[in-house]
Amino acid sequence: MSFKNSTAERTTITRNTSELEEATGNLYETITMLARRSNQINVELKEELTRKLQEFASSTDNLEEIFENREQIEISKFYEKLPKPVAMAMKELSENKIYQRKLEE
Repeated sequence: MSFKNSTAERTTITRNTSELEEATGNLYETITMLARRSNQINVELKEELTRKLQEFASSTDNLEEIFENREQIEISKFYEKLPKPVAMAMKELSENKIYQRKLEE
């Protein structure tokens, strides 16, 4: 998934709960679905950031030899400016890009 091109809100906005309820017919199921999707997005973001920062990892563990790398700082700042995973999940829900499978009992 491309997080760089996400058009999700970067600030907090108030949501109409009746609109959220329309997705599944139950507000709590919708919130659970959004929570699961936001956890998935968070894991993907964390793995991507970890992979990028591993390139800058040093093999020495000496506190006196800490180097400040400009590229590493820029990567970290970029990920801090991204929308929150919950906002990305809400955007996906509004665009009907996520769905919930129900297991038949």
